[in-house]
Amino acid sequence: MPKEASPSTGEQAKQHALAQLRQAILHGDMAPAQRLVENELAEQFGVTRASIRAALIDLEAQGLVERIRNRGSRVRVVTVEEAVAITECRMVLEGLCAAKAATLADDDQLAQLTDLGTAMAKAVADGEPVTYSDLNHELHARIREFSGQRTALELLERLNAQLVRHRFQLALRPGRPQQSLGEHLAMIEAISARDPRAAETAARAHLTSVIEALRD
Repeated sequence: MPKEASPSTGEQAKQHALAQLRQAILHGDMAPAQRLVENELAEQFGVTRASIRAALIDLEAQGLVERIRNRGSRVRVVTVEEAVAITECRMVLEGLCAAKAATLADDDQLAQLTDLGTAMAKAVADGEPVTYSDLNHELHARIREFSGQRTALELLERLNAQLVRHRFQLALRPGRPQQSLGEHLAMIEAISARDPRAAETAARAHLTSVIEALRD
């Protein structure tokens, strides 16, 4: 958004800065441990330091930013131990969403999941890990959406935001896409069969595999 088109003060300015900062962190434009200097960010986004400070407080609450006393803010570093703990929580919520999706998804939504599975298989066959990672993210998002479980969706969005760096690292690890492809296809198959118990089991098995990969 051009600077002249964005508000410089008030709630709108804070929301503008918040959206821009969050996107930069999630897309990897701002690396873990990178310092977030309020003056520089205010100039970059065309808002006041107060708006940046308010946005950083919100991002701290979301687990994306770390504010260090007398040293300012930086992009939070999520350790492997924290990533494992977050994934353990994801396991419960993703399992719930998969079970709900198996019960509630309509035929068109099931077809969308099948198409995503086909695209994921092609990405693996073509040796395109970044494409596979994006499709992986989309598949999980669709399952959450089709579950109709709004509370789980909101919780997972926050948890997943903290794992973006680890997600990309796993996607680029040799052999990992090939391993996780079967896990994702099993989730799609169980949901398409409208078997909530099998869908939850498949989702939990996939996240267990993610935890093992994080610990390697």
